[in-house]
Amino acid sequence: MSDFVEIIEVSARDGIQNESKILSSDTKLELIQRGINAGLRRFEVTSFVNPKRVPQMADADEVAAGLPRTTDARFIGLTLNTRGFERAMTAELDEANFVVVASDTFNQRNQGVPTQESINAFAKSKARGNGKIDVGITIGAAFGCPFEGEVPISRLMQVVEGCMAHDPFELALADTIGVATPKDVKDRVAAVKNAFPDVRLRLHLHNTRNTGFANAWAGIEAGASSLDASLGGVGGCPFAPKATGNIATEDLVYMLDRSGIRTNVSLDKAIEAAKWLEKQLEKTAPGMVMKAGGFPTGGQTA
Repeated sequence: MSDFVEIIEVSARDGIQNESKILSSDTKLELIQRGINAGLRRFEVTSFVNPKRVPQMADADEVAAGLPRTTDARFIGLTLNTRGFERAMTAELDEANFVVVASDTFNQRNQGVPTQESINAFAKSKARGNGKIDVGITIGAAFGCPFEGEVPISRLMQVVEGCMAHDPFELALADTIGVATPKDVKDRVAAVKNAFPDVRLRLHLHNTRNTGFANAWAGIEAGASSLDASLGGVGGCPFAPKATGNIATEDLVYMLDRSGIRTNVSLDKAIEAAKWLEKQLEKTAPGMVMKAGGFPTGGQTA
């Protein structure tokens, strides 16, 4: 296992895209700044999608324009098609994260086309972005689909191979609906690493069924180098039934710090940011460490 794990903060995108309360652009930018203050250095800041389908992301261009570019942070825009990718390029973000879903049914509902058409669009975008923006790929529903059920490893690898043929900057496997177990994660990460040993591998995990943190640990053991997380554990997919929160950034930082794995993230400042976000959303966030605090320093009595 590596002694360092990179955390990609996704609260400004996946964290709030399914919330009934729509945050202002200024609030989103403050959320990102609070993450920077906590030591986070990679952020999915928005999604370049149709605002009629995801109204929470209607201000994508405004958010991109207001980002603190003087920092050493890297900013990522999620894209589902070539049009969204062009917007990410125009916004001059550091990275575009292109999404392809492992199952045709979910890809059709999420992007309006079968999986192979999304792979073709990714290939076109990757060629267009060479030298101008880093283009990564996320394979959604990599561990199971809400509409088709099981996604066999053979099917996942077919999609992985189709994407890797176009040399993405990074490959992410997403447990979009939070169904994975540690064994699933180890088996699928191993399959990808065996086929593509040098790939930068990222995991996007949801804690829907309370396996997210066990899955994160299994992924690190299996060779994943980056993990997505969301302050307070907020988040979900508008197009997947019951796809609730991401793994909480501060909970992940606590687990890794106590295990001797560096994240370069301040637990105290991450907790402060999670509590602040909870207030902005006007609802209780699912994160646990923001409620319990970090490891006790001693001197307390029962």
